[in-house]
Amino acid sequence: MTTQDTPDAAPGLDATRYRFTADPADVDRATVHRWLSEHSYWAHGRARAVQDAALDGSLCFGVLERATGRQVAFARVVTDRATFAWLCDVFVEEPERGNGVGTGLVAGVVAHLEQLGLGRVLLATADAHGLYERFGFTPLPQPTRYMVRTREQQLDPPAR
Repeated sequence: MTTQDTPDAAPGLDATRYRFTADPADVDRATVHRWLSEHSYWAHGRARAVQDAALDGSLCFGVLERATGRQVAFARVVTDRATFAWLCDVFVEEPERGNGVGTGLVAGVVAHLEQLGLGRVLLATADAHGLYERFGFTPLPQPTRYMVRTREQQLDPPAR
């Protein structure tokens, strides 16, 4: 699937005001880095080089103002494009929240991923459960089957 396969409108998004995009060239990397490193709870302090590497290895999505081309929202998906995806780094600029931008962004991402026929898409959220539930996301049916290995664990292994 190419970026040309993704329409610039997404359900729930005011298409006269905003444009959905899956084109990595549309990502304003400086803006996305500022949002995530300064204003998110999950990527606070993330280095620009790390953010750029993450973007380069992922599918990136955005919502842009039609009139100005200014980016107002972003989402990133880490995927093998065949069986699995991780939806992450979803961010809507503060003044645009409540205008359907987040709904339109997630709708566009989900529509794009559905075309891939993936068996599983995961995400983590502290405060947007209601948004994601509208798109079929549910709590993990067996959360005890999932594990995580964090950087802190990698740097400080348990003593033997």
